Amino acid sequence: MTLLTWSHECIVGVQAMDDQHGILMDTLNELRVMLLHGGDRQCISLQLEHLIEFTQMHFQSEEQLLQREGFPGFEEHRTAHMHLLAKLYSALEQVNHDEALHFPSLLAFLPSWYMEHVEQLDQPYGVWLNDRGVF
Repeated sequence: MTLLTWSHECIVGVQAMDDQHGILMDTLNELRVMLLHGGDRQCISLQLEHLIEFTQMHFQSEEQLLQREGFPGFEEHRTAHMHLLAKLYSALEQVNHDEALHFPSLLAFLPSWYMEHVEQLDQPYGVWLNDRGVF
């Protein structure tokens, strides 16, 4: 398993968001290591809850910034956030209710949602905000 590593593709260009993305990446990597090394369900659940809590805070921070600055893709961005959180909550439900948890799919999902979020959803707002003097 390859852990997520900070790279140029991760940089949005808004310091607060880049800092939060780094924390998100670390939290995801910790969860992926637990999954890979067979961490017990309770530890995985707690780490997934931590990931969800931080993700919610990050999304709220991002949405407040985008709304305040009048970003034209704000509603689409917020909708994407809701879908991502729903997927994380679904994974938590599986972990907490002793359903058969398909670790390989969760291992594949976690980095892909992070990279899709940052590269496809966040990069456009970074450029847009930078053009308006927000760094």
